[in-house]
Amino acid sequence: MKTLITPQQAVALAFAPAEYLPPDAVAEADIAAAEQRHIVPVVGRALYEKLLQGSYAPFTAEFLAPASALFTRLGAQPRLDIRTGRAGTEAPYSPHARPAGDEALRRLQEGLRTQARALLRRASEHLAAHAAEFPEYDPRADVLGRCSTAGRLVQLRPRGR
Repeated sequence: MKTLITPQQAVALAFAPAEYLPPDAVAEADIAAAEQRHIVPVVGRALYEKLLQGSYAPFTAEFLAPASALFTRLGAQPRLDIRTGRAGTEAPYSPHARPAGDEALRRLQEGLRTQARALLRRASEHLAAHAAEFPEYDPRADVLGRCSTAGRLVQLRPRGR
């Protein structure tokens, strides 16, 4: 499975160094799902395929890798907060730590989503401003050129910018 970033890159970009994660906490499938849901609707299928082949590596590293990592964490975080054990679904617990409450988890998800969306908008704006450098990019197909969300407010714009 080809993705723009590796699981190791996703962990390095989306988690703090002090956050403990088992080596298999993030899978390529998590990254692929995040990229299909969030990155492809912005860059388009043709440009995404070129990016997967290694074209425009500086753009990927600077603009898309951080967004991809955060969207990957956003999708994987619920699975990291609970586990399936012999007794069914369990929340991790030890004498030294307790699971975060629902409100803390909600704030974490909101913060991750806000940051990831801001980074993706930055990538979209860069593509639009430098479209001649990315012939596979179609600004009319970029979902962020037509629609954006802020909280629960959806803003629709005419095609183009």
